[in-house]
Amino acid sequence: MSESTGGTRERIKAVALELFTEQGYEKTSLREIAERLNVTKAALYYHFKSKDDIVASFVEDRLKQMDALTAWGESQPPTLATRRELISRYADTMFGGEMPSVMRFFEQNQTVLKSLSSGQQMRGRMMQLANALCRGDDSPAAQLRAALSLFAVHTSWFAVRAPNLTDEDRRRLALEVADELLAAIGGKPDEKAATASSGDTRS
Repeated sequence: MSESTGGTRERIKAVALELFTEQGYEKTSLREIAERLNVTKAALYYHFKSKDDIVASFVEDRLKQMDALTAWGESQPPTLATRRELISRYADTMFGGEMPSVMRFFEQNQTVLKSLSSGQQMRGRMMQLANALCRGDDSPAAQLRAALSLFAVHTSWFAVRAPNLTDEDRRRLALEVADELLAAIGGKPDEKAATASSGDTRS
């Protein structure tokens, strides 16, 4: 291949994802990936020693994106505007480029993910991002709303099955639901106290 090493790796990942989607992860071999790329298996082996290595590279890309988002969120003031921008950036990572196909692959191959050390880190990164979303409000309700706002974006690819729904429609709907959750984070202390008092049933 005449491409740069980085370009070659990305091409291998793109072709592997195509085959994993078309015929399933278990039924796809490194030889088939090499054939579609029109390279030798040895050339492919130079970049990835196994299919698991290819999947691990998808996960590592995702972890880097989430780390960058978390770092950005933690550097900003803990306001609703920050939360909205952070969830919008998160949606951008979910809807851009190859990511929709990657996320569908993750959803359909949970066993493969759980067997990878990098895959086991995904849940922790999600919690870190949720913590960045609810900075300034450490209440259990805020923590739950932050996590659910991420879940709303994450699962919009799988939970919404309306016909003729465009990717942009799906993104907009996910962000609308997420915003309803985020808007309730960081309420004024007196409002929280009032809520807690109304829920006190003691006589």
